Amino acid sequence: MTEARTPNFLVRDIPIYGDTLLAPMDGYSDWPFRSICRALGSAMSYTEFVKVEKILSRSKEPAKRLYYEEAERPVTFQIYGDDPDLILKAALIVEKWKPDIIDINMGCPAKSIADRGAGVGMMPSPLRIARTFRSLVKSLKVPVTGKIRLGWDKNKNYKLIARIVEEEGGSLIAVHGRTKEQRYSGDADWDAIAEVKSTVRIPVTGSGDVRSVVDIQRMKQHTHCDAVMIGRGAIANPWIFAGYDREQVPHELVMETIHEHLAKSVQFYGEEDGQRLFRKYAVQYLLLRTLDRNARKEILKERPSGEFLEMLNQVYVTMEN
Repeated sequence: MTEARTPNFLVRDIPIYGDTLLAPMDGYSDWPFRSICRALGSAMSYTEFVKVEKILSRSKEPAKRLYYEEAERPVTFQIYGDDPDLILKAALIVEKWKPDIIDINMGCPAKSIADRGAGVGMMPSPLRIARTFRSLVKSLKVPVTGKIRLGWDKNKNYKLIARIVEEEGGSLIAVHGRTKEQRYSGDADWDAIAEVKSTVRIPVTGSGDVRSVVDIQRMKQHTHCDAVMIGRGAIANPWIFAGYDREQVPHELVMETIHEHLAKSVQFYGEEDGQRLFRKYAVQYLLLRTLDRNARKEILKERPSGEFLEMLNQVYVTMEN
């Protein structure tokens, strides 16, 4: 008889086993990549975010972005919007697709999203956030969580927003240690993440500047966060969830992951789109940023799957030698 594992923390009543999570990233956290990171050790799956208006329309995009398989559970659907009533209507629709958790994105700094009051554009409106969480927690059966930044440069109100999320029944808060204006530049403020952790009693996940296995432990020790959320650092190294830094990953494991990812991408998107969308990951996996422009262009050319894989293998062996 196997010994029962103790969860690292609970999102309300959902046990989470592990302390590293793949961050939701637009254009990257699709099902093929997300499921690979989950199998490598990411403790739960966050989908790419989905605009609430898309959910309420007849668009096919939400079903694609929110697709998951049972092995990925716990699964968190991430949605965003600027109107509490529309957010609730959309959440009630996607709850029928049986996620474990629904998360509200209050951290995306993209101009097209933040300038309309969604993503990090919600943070200057604490009352709107309070209303959103109050209605979601009251109406949904699944736990509701939020992902934030530190706020705007002129109004770093992350502690206030974290308290609101907790007081209105939110079950977890994820904090990216940068402001709206910083986007992804400069250093992430781990002290601020620590402040949020000391402010609330619900679980806190920290995000920002985690690029190595040592960084995971450093962030946990510095902030006392319950889990570390890894975004850009996982694109070139999904093996970080298995405890490897990129230079430690054996060639066989790199190629095995490449084969699996390409196969999943073709399965999910079809041959042409699957290959096209996979190439950006291949460049990262093989650390091809060191190649010159013509060599990268050759790799990104369209070709049959088998030929593409053979060419990637040859490039990798050449680089290793």
